[in-house]
Amino acid sequence: MPSYTILIVEDDAAIADSVAYHLGRAGYRTLIAADGGTGLRLFRRERPDLVVLDLMLPQLDGWRFTEQVRADGSDVPVILCSARTSEHDRVHGLGIGADDYLAKPFSMKELVARVSAHLRRRERERGRVGEGPIEAAGLVIDPEKVQAYVGGESIGLTPREFHVLLILARARGKPLARNKIYREAWGYEMMAGDRSVDVFVRKVRQKLRAAIPDTAFVVTHFGVGYRFDPGGTEDPG
Repeated sequence: MPSYTILIVEDDAAIADSVAYHLGRAGYRTLIAADGGTGLRLFRRERPDLVVLDLMLPQLDGWRFTEQVRADGSDVPVILCSARTSEHDRVHGLGIGADDYLAKPFSMKELVARVSAHLRRRERERGRVGEGPIEAAGLVIDPEKVQAYVGGESIGLTPREFHVLLILARARGKPLARNKIYREAWGYEMMAGDRSVDVFVRKVRQKLRAAIPDTAFVVTHFGVGYRFDPGGTEDPG
């Protein structure tokens, strides 16, 4: 297994130590920060491969930490962990650029599995860096830059939003079920009731619609999931 570094940003020392212990047993190097400000400085200095991030942190909370990481242009996976379990919190966390949301209390076995899945997916994407851009109806989807462009201008996709769009575009019009999209984008099976795919498709649509108002690109395929359709008309979803 490649040597990966995981940054744990958690103000509860018992939880942070337990996460570090289990990730260490799985073969990962870990760094710990007890507040968001220290965590962000460690992130910028050490360039970890993944972040396990609490939401309610001193100095800089998990929301602002995530926003800052994405504003820096980083596509490092971020797993939010929080006792706040409302759909609003989950949707907001995913919407600002987090890759995953794990409700406390969580199983350490599940956390390690999710960390491993995100790192495997990222490694697969790195292995496909030579893949050329996909161009359709004025939209350029560039795997190397992990971004989509219209008229040479970025449409501002987060890394996870980009990968959801790329998975659909690679299927070239074939409808994909939500669980298949989830499996390819997250690297593990979707749990019953998980709406993450819908959240990300909605965000992708909003950004595509702002750039090219009259073309949907991502269309709901009722009874199945979604498909990439550059000739599609405006989709109400």
